[in-house]
Amino acid sequence: MAGVSEADFLLAARGEAQELGGWVVAAIFDRQGQLGFALADGTIRIGDRTVEAHDGAILSACADAKGGFLTGGDDGKVQHTGPDGTVTTLQKFGSKWVDHVAAHDSGIRAASVGKVAHVLDASGKVLKALPHPSSVGGLAFDTKGKRLAASHYGGASLWFVAAKEDKPKVLEWKGSHHAIAFSPDGTHVVTAMQETALHGWRLADGQHMRMSGYPSKTHSIAFTSRGRWLATSGAESVVLWPFFGGGPMGKAPTELAGGDEVLCSAVACHPQHEVIAAGFGDGLVLMAEVSSGKVVPVAPPRGSAVTSLAWNATGTRLAFGTEGGFAGSVDLTKR
Repeated sequence: MAGVSEADFLLAARGEAQELGGWVVAAIFDRQGQLGFALADGTIRIGDRTVEAHDGAILSACADAKGGFLTGGDDGKVQHTGPDGTVTTLQKFGSKWVDHVAAHDSGIRAASVGKVAHVLDASGKVLKALPHPSSVGGLAFDTKGKRLAASHYGGASLWFVAAKEDKPKVLEWKGSHHAIAFSPDGTHVVTAMQETALHGWRLADGQHMRMSGYPSKTHSIAFTSRGRWLATSGAESVVLWPFFGGGPMGKAPTELAGGDEVLCSAVACHPQHEVIAAGFGDGLVLMAEVSSGKVVPVAPPRGSAVTSLAWNATGTRLAFGTEGGFAGSVDLTKR
């Protein structure tokens, strides 16, 4: 951000930062507010503790329902790491990679291995193995935890977790689909594609929604808390698609915090307000308010792309991590 000194960034006055020495796969606040950073070298950093979670790389990570962190690795394991650093193996899938994991507050979990999405219960037992036509590109539970969405080549598949007969609702669209998200009210599913576009489906009638015009592939998508906006990376600004008033079809997107000719690489939406956290390819982190467009600088550029952003449950803390292993968090409580 031109004309902004390092002292103007929240990280200087309200934050703490550390060099972790490895690609940050995910910054995660667990259900109790404990912050952890999952790294590509197979470790999780919790405070000043380094935990060896995998015998190889961590490929995916999220907060787990029972507290702590859920991770999948190229060692074929689904691991749970507690806030105290205790590591428990929930499942082992041989030498196959666990590409994606997801967890819901109900205790249900999912892990994808190649073309199969496995549904796990609270103890880690595999309840179902759900096959797909190609490798799973992303996993997402709906807000209630009743449906699991998996993206893949040719579209996405929706599964009812508790169904006696596992038959998916297939959402078709040509191309390779990866990141996937449910709208908070469960009425829409959106995927980011290998090409520079997004695709969405309105579940009530199967209406297609194509969102294109990006200069680069979108890796990060997130709905605002009430589902009015879909925030996305992949452009020089944060691109927001309206999911109200008949949108997004026929509606122009809103753009926030652009102008420095650096691509946005990660987004995360505040859990209560229409505020977006965004990370960029040069390491810049900022927050932007949707209604006013006001931008607050969080962390200055350090030459390494932001790979992950995370809010705690109350929206009073924001954490980030980068490709180069620089990570930090800021305290946003009123003073």
